[in-house]
Amino acid sequence: MKRVAFVYPGQGSQEVGMGKGFYDENENVKELFDQAESILNVPIKKLMFEGPQEELTKTEHAQPALLLTSAAITEVLKKEGVTPVMAAGHSLGEYSALVCACALEASDALRLVQKRGQLMEEAYPAGKGAMAAVLGLDEEIIEKVAADVSEQGNIVDVANFNCPGQIVISGTKAGVETASERLKEEGAKRVIPLNVSGPFHSRLMEPASEKFARHLKETAIKKAEIPVYANVTAQPVQNPEEIYDLLVKQIYSPVRFSESVENMMDDVDAFVEVGNGKVLSGLIRKVNRRTKTFAVQDPESLQKFLEWYKG
Repeated sequence: MKRVAFVYPGQGSQEVGMGKGFYDENENVKELFDQAESILNVPIKKLMFEGPQEELTKTEHAQPALLLTSAAITEVLKKEGVTPVMAAGHSLGEYSALVCACALEASDALRLVQKRGQLMEEAYPAGKGAMAAVLGLDEEIIEKVAADVSEQGNIVDVANFNCPGQIVISGTKAGVETASERLKEEGAKRVIPLNVSGPFHSRLMEPASEKFARHLKETAIKKAEIPVYANVTAQPVQNPEEIYDLLVKQIYSPVRFSESVENMMDDVDAFVEVGNGKVLSGLIRKVNRRTKTFAVQDPESLQKFLEWYKG
């Protein structure tokens, strides 16, 4: 049997129309979406299928919408007899991975990511934080510049290690702007400001993580049935207490995605991006271009993957 890892996208992968193909032709998916509406108390289906994009992009809507899409597609894949041997997610996507591994119930995960989104939005004044993707520069140089700028009073941290040559920084708006100029001088090919509402995965998110810990404590976390590679450590985790600790730290710690992929790579025949978009598939190929990847986001891409998996 082919060995596959499921990987789950994070915020930024949302777009109007996501999940609709599966919703239209699958009763179980319809049920899951209807259940989500009552849990979230938000017309999430309308936002996902009709938009507007600006509303869908708000952190508190984007996070449950992405999780819902990923959880629904995971169900469809499992019904087709596809069982992953391990899973990982990018930031928010880690919750989808934990649902896949049966460590979290989908209903609990929806509540958690909605609350996580609200707390992340509230943690830092709107417009005062920023993030930027740095292309074509070594992580040592980026870390040194971030530390220098932070020492001068404007906090900047490394937020995401996405793939070789693509690292995201996060912090105060002034800090990220200063660091961006410095990084260009240091030889970065490009520094691209990201369209986000806050300084995610930086120490400025610590107040959000403290509040979030209380909500997490009220949620049942079970032993994961398959290893989930954690964002914070890039190592496999299955123990409920460890999962809890890592989810609290994840809000203000860097996402070690490329390291997670390297650690998973030798044990799988392919990575399957489960959810909207193909962002992670692109990153995985940059970690190792010989790696086989699939992105299952609609019934057509599902069929293409199943042909390979069952062939």
